[in-house]
Amino acid sequence: MVAMKGTIDHTTPLFLAGTRLVPAGILVLIFAQFLGRSQPQGWKAWLGISLFALVDGAMFQGFLAEGLQRTGAGLGSVMIDSQPLAIALLSAWLFKEVIGVWGWLGLSLGVLGISLIGLPLELWSGILHGTMGTINFSWSGLFNNGEWLMLLASLSMAVGTILMPYVSRSTDAFVATGWHMILGGLPLFALSGIYETQQWNNLDIHDGFALGYSTIFGSAIAYGLFFYFAAQGNLTSLSSLTFLTPIFALLFSSFLLEEVLSPLQWAGVSLTIMSIYLINQRERIGEYFSKFFSTTSETPPTLVESPLKIVEDGRLEPNPDAIDKTIPKSPQEIPLTPLPVKLTEPTSEKIRRESR
Repeated sequence: MVAMKGTIDHTTPLFLAGTRLVPAGILVLIFAQFLGRSQPQGWKAWLGISLFALVDGAMFQGFLAEGLQRTGAGLGSVMIDSQPLAIALLSAWLFKEVIGVWGWLGLSLGVLGISLIGLPLELWSGILHGTMGTINFSWSGLFNNGEWLMLLASLSMAVGTILMPYVSRSTDAFVATGWHMILGGLPLFALSGIYETQQWNNLDIHDGFALGYSTIFGSAIAYGLFFYFAAQGNLTSLSSLTFLTPIFALLFSSFLLEEVLSPLQWAGVSLTIMSIYLINQRERIGEYFSKFFSTTSETPPTLVESPLKIVEDGRLEPNPDAIDKTIPKSPQEIPLTPLPVKLTEPTSEKIRRESR
């Protein structure tokens, strides 16, 4: 985000988006060929890659670049990396994944956090002061809002992440990642040629390094690893790592680009990060609190009566009162039935007593 934001003023957003994808896709395919990965076969494979390229390639990078031109790098990163919110909802709908109480709490905080980040201050002022009627809403103006475009980019990547397990059923995940970047980047270059001008006239050597970093590290390596693991199906655990990204983006954008957020936006950032953590760690949090508040009632051990009792003549007989009062045994133990035992005096003692 920081590298793209530092370069976007010297180029155009659609050209920047295409540059992030097409060269990176070529690098991924070269590496896949070196590893001996098989190429897509059949119309199902190419149809899945094309849909994947449209959603996660063209739409994600297009909305990202356009939104980044209208917002800050740190703020944009928070909006982009709120995608686990959408992934949780899609997983619950498609894969019947249980969200739970902590997950719904995280979703609620996420909606509030994104609202604090993206909605204009005039709208919040109108809500607080009851002057909503003075605010004019425009759909055309909505798509000029950087935060809204970032949210669309986040939703596009969330859908792309959900699509990856399906695409990998008919195509190697690593190869599909490379092809989807190429097929998704070509329309962006075409749109840039139609609607944009002077894409590279103002670029300098620093912009070249920034573009190289965004292409190699931000696309080729990051995309290749992310969607390789996404193909394994563990989407929730994988997406849980992305909530760390806004923290680094906000730090780097603050130090390198001197971006400043309003107190309301900082509150939204905090809520968004908290919500992402709650959603992706909901099972662990639920287990912790269930153990913390659970009360186990243990039956105190009872005194065990002897299974034998002494009768008047000195003999031992079974004690029926002790049968139901013994400590419960495990299923593996076999209960033993007590046998009556008759005690006799030792011979020496008997002779001594009779001699008296």
